[in-house]
Amino acid sequence: MAQTCYRHPNRETGVSCSSCGRPICPDCMTPTPVGMRCPECARQRTKVVRNPSGTPGQASAFPATVALIAINVIVYLIEILGGPGGLSNPSPSFIEHWGLVGNQVANGEVYRLLTSGFVHFSLTHIGFNMFVLFFLGRLVEPAVGTPRFLGIYFASLFAGALGALILSAPYVITAGASGAIFGVAGAGIVIALERRAEQVVRSLGVLLVLNFVFDLTDREVSLGGHVGGLVGGAVCAAIIIAGERGMLGRRRLPAELAAMTAVAVVAILWGIAVA
Repeated sequence: MAQTCYRHPNRETGVSCSSCGRPICPDCMTPTPVGMRCPECARQRTKVVRNPSGTPGQASAFPATVALIAINVIVYLIEILGGPGGLSNPSPSFIEHWGLVGNQVANGEVYRLLTSGFVHFSLTHIGFNMFVLFFLGRLVEPAVGTPRFLGIYFASLFAGALGALILSAPYVITAGASGAIFGVAGAGIVIALERRAEQVVRSLGVLLVLNFVFDLTDREVSLGGHVGGLVGGAVCAAIIIAGERGMLGRRRLPAELAAMTAVAVVAILWGIAVA
């Protein structure tokens, strides 16, 4: 059973205070050099106690984030193994086969809507995306729980693919985890606003702006993919908020995941239609 915040019993969380060990939600978190602390411990200079259930600084608090980064890195290593040589020279044929291309999706290669989210054009491309994903996931995944985080990520990935197909030419290749990452950032900001976690809103907002600035300087950026992912993440956040307000019944987690799956399915079907 998921633990709940000791100050807000209706909020599930995977984060505990690094000092006293009590579970805390984003609204109660105070970032410190040694992890997140609850409001009481943040006002005191207390000795840090190791928490066996995992603190925000430990991978056990955000396992899906670590797994997604690992998958992206493994895929990139496969890309460069078939490339002309060097970490920044992935295989063009690999990208052409697995990246998102509108006319190929229209020809039946629907798998590209998913695989394109794990393919990257260069070491800089994947490096910056994984850097942002790590910090976003470290904040968002413990706050909403791993199942919801994965729901946000993949719904945003497909929504990003839809946005890319709408705004890109049929023969242009788009790829990268940016759509999903923008979705996670958007969802995190919406949920943090709902929970009045102003510090979390600022942190996520800075990461989102940095990603926008970086990507706008890249000729291979897909604005449609970013906007689509952002919208998908915001919709998922609205679903989670509806669950927190009791609008989805007692079995809120299955209802939320079902709604996020519906968002992904709509994005896939719409993407096929516009390809």
